[in-house]
Amino acid sequence: MRGPVRIVGTGLLGTSIGLGLAARGVEVQLADASPTAMRLAADYGAGRPAEPGDAPELIVVAVPPDVTAQVVARELEAFPDAVVADVASVKAVPLAELRALGADISRYLGTHPMAGRERSGALAGSGDLFVGRPWVIAGHDGISYERGSLVDDLILDLGAVPIESTPEEHDRAVAIVSHLPQLVSSLMAARLADAPDEALRLAGGGVRDVTRVAASDPALWIQILGANAPAVVEQLRALQTDLATLVDALDDVDASGSRKAVADALRAGNEGVARLPGKHGTHARFTRVQVRVDDRPGQLARLLADIGDAEVNLEDVRIDHAEGAQFGVAEITVLPEAVQRLHDALEELGWQVVA
Repeated sequence: MRGPVRIVGTGLLGTSIGLGLAARGVEVQLADASPTAMRLAADYGAGRPAEPGDAPELIVVAVPPDVTAQVVARELEAFPDAVVADVASVKAVPLAELRALGADISRYLGTHPMAGRERSGALAGSGDLFVGRPWVIAGHDGISYERGSLVDDLILDLGAVPIESTPEEHDRAVAIVSHLPQLVSSLMAARLADAPDEALRLAGGGVRDVTRVAASDPALWIQILGANAPAVVEQLRALQTDLATLVDALDDVDASGSRKAVADALRAGNEGVARLPGKHGTHARFTRVQVRVDDRPGQLARLLADIGDAEVNLEDVRIDHAEGAQFGVAEITVLPEAVQRLHDALEELGWQVVA
């Protein structure tokens, strides 16, 4: 990007885009309905406050979905020489609203970076938020390739991977890979609200994995789900059918076919998770090695160094802790052919390999 780039909305995404571009020497102009939010993002280095007379080359609208179209239309009118992109979580509704408003969509392109955090606001921003993440470009017939290339430059400069889609395809896709998981996570986490303390003390990686995104902002998600309701409802109804099948099977587990129904559901889950792309977008199968790590300074760093010395490539790592324990269990993900070599090397160096 040459810039300048104007960013409207200094929440998590807007601030992260500003931080990433500013770190690459691009002039970033910040605007927000909240002067406090805008100044906070500026203080963190995401850009400078916008000023009268600014002439941005590209405008990125990073505001909630329910006002995205109105803000985009305003920016298109105020800056007739700029290309305007948004980063809202839904794409079909903003485009339809802009057409209804008579906006100049020849300079508009809807996008959606598939990156985020449970926390929101400028304080959660990171210039590396988009590195290696898919960033959807929901094109339409009204914009030229030349104008759209500005958005390609933005995405590539931030380290993301551009993925072309139509607005309708995008909304159907995020319903199953983003919006439904959010609802499932929230519903599962809600079951914990009245759970006895004795149960919560037993919580491990499984329940933490399922409920991680349940900490997301409800106000934002109400807007996202409302804007993509038909696609989300379709997925919820399919899930409802699957749940009903499981309930019936477990309600009378000794009935003919009940155990098969449960096994089929679990097997279908195995097949689904195997389709998720892994490191570098591949579908390579990995194996997990669990190692006890004492809760003392430097232990995790030593473990990672020992893995490297064993010439084993670390694909992923996570740590689980039990309540009250003075140690954790590091779950090391590696290629299957490296498991025995890693196991032997770690035990020789005194590590306790749990599994």
